[in-house]
Amino acid sequence: MKKFVSLVSMMTLSLALAACGQSGGGGNATAAKDSTTPKLGIRPTGDETVSIDKSKIHNADLTKIYDYIDGHIDEHVVNLQKWIQQPSISNTGEGIQESAEMVKGFFDQLGCQKTQVYDVGKTKWGQQGNPVVYAKCDEGAKKTLVVYWMYDTMPVTQPDLWKAPPFEGRLVEQAPYKKVLIGRGATNSKGPEMAMWNALMSIKAVTGKLPVNLIFIAEGDEERMSMGYNKFVTDHPELIKGADAMYTFGFQQGGSAYILSGSEGCVFVELKTSGKSWGRGPVYSDIHGGNKRSVDSPAWRHIQMLSKLVSEDGNKVLIPGFYDNMEPIQPEKDEELHRQAKGVDMKKAAEGLGVARFISDDPYTMLKMARYGTSMNLDGIWGGNMFAGGSGAILPNQIISKHNFRYIPNMTGPDIVNKLRKYLDQLGYKDVEINVVGDVPWAKRNTDNEIGHAVYAAFDQFGISHAPTTSINSIMGGYWPAYLFAGNGQPFDIPIVGGMLGAGGNAHAANEYYVIEGAGKVYGMAGAEKSVVAILYNYAGLNGPIPTSSSPAK
Repeated sequence: MKKFVSLVSMMTLSLALAACGQSGGGGNATAAKDSTTPKLGIRPTGDETVSIDKSKIHNADLTKIYDYIDGHIDEHVVNLQKWIQQPSISNTGEGIQESAEMVKGFFDQLGCQKTQVYDVGKTKWGQQGNPVVYAKCDEGAKKTLVVYWMYDTMPVTQPDLWKAPPFEGRLVEQAPYKKVLIGRGATNSKGPEMAMWNALMSIKAVTGKLPVNLIFIAEGDEERMSMGYNKFVTDHPELIKGADAMYTFGFQQGGSAYILSGSEGCVFVELKTSGKSWGRGPVYSDIHGGNKRSVDSPAWRHIQMLSKLVSEDGNKVLIPGFYDNMEPIQPEKDEELHRQAKGVDMKKAAEGLGVARFISDDPYTMLKMARYGTSMNLDGIWGGNMFAGGSGAILPNQIISKHNFRYIPNMTGPDIVNKLRKYLDQLGYKDVEINVVGDVPWAKRNTDNEIGHAVYAAFDQFGISHAPTTSINSIMGGYWPAYLFAGNGQPFDIPIVGGMLGAGGNAHAANEYYVIEGAGKVYGMAGAEKSVVAILYNYAGLNGPIPTSSSPAK
């Protein structure tokens, strides 16, 4: 059942958030803190063993902004807690409309001249898209960044496994961190986005203006194949015109930086087997399970069909031609994976992900599979008796399963779906329906550009290791809808880089968290915010010359 917050509650929430935030005007760095803000006692540097190299700070404003962040970190954490407390589940619609208005409120508080919630209408794949929140902050600066955000989250599928209610935003101790925030969306992606927003508000509180112009596009469909985002960008290119580059949030992996640039491809489908289409078994509704003695089962037919699509261990796709057109990994990227593999502790990596072990016990092979691999996953399956415990004999009239296919250049989503359809027909499953939920094509980008140099320079300033910038176009940046800004026939062709400090974990899982007080080489929320400030000042050319480092062009 969908949960809707009243307009009065929403207004109260927005006002409370505004009271806990910073003023958009300059000269407020010494303003008194709101006495109603809970005293959380957050330690800005926690137990971190890394720190900012002060010799690389060449603008006095940076020190003032960093001090402001430290002095207001309690309020900044409260801001995140309030956002976590507002559900925004795109697959059910719970809280989506309220969340879109809440995000618009963030951009209003930032002082953006134009903010609007767009109803995108029906999308390319036939479904109604969730609202996109657009904002433009014209600071009269020389450079303009388009900033990608997502405000939607996954549903909570196993509430009994959470150590704290998923929409409370509770702070707990979780070794090695004294304080992390538990909540749905904490790391994917409200935590890093709120850190970014807090950073921007801190800049304006201290200096009165941002160092670059910003165009925000916040989507509510990332967990639905970014269908509304696709519609918005293709329908409104004029709203994004003039952007020099795209910047988005990011995070650390251990003591190293993780960079977003390109992205892998993903096509998502539903497969449906029904008695009505098959012409056997129940044709109208589920029937009593005792009838299986004399009636065919669409459910067993579906299971048999699925068993023919992948190998017995589920790790190889058996669809004929699936692996055609795969582009080999670039030698330079392969060398990079070999270097990274030397620092991987497989046991800790598995524990961090919450799995018993990986498919391969070899660190290099695991990394290559994770970052340049392909797969067909069984994301979920349902039909019939879905109630936990007890009994209840049911012969389902239909079974539906969800599957995401991860793919790489030069594979395409439509080609995979066509090959799947052809193979099912060959196997005698012409009655099985394929519903394409959405497709996010891969995108190749590189980091040898001004925004890339700005991000990497910030990591150097904060003492965090990273690979060198590279002019080699690659997809190895994870999954996100970068393709719309990556050329290849899409609306825009601009540099794309995502990255900042801070960390979290358990995305899409129970006990999703965002690190509030850092430890070791992992920065907490204050460090994450400061890294955003450094990146923007680096990019604007306001922190001295930025060093460049790149691998040979290809």
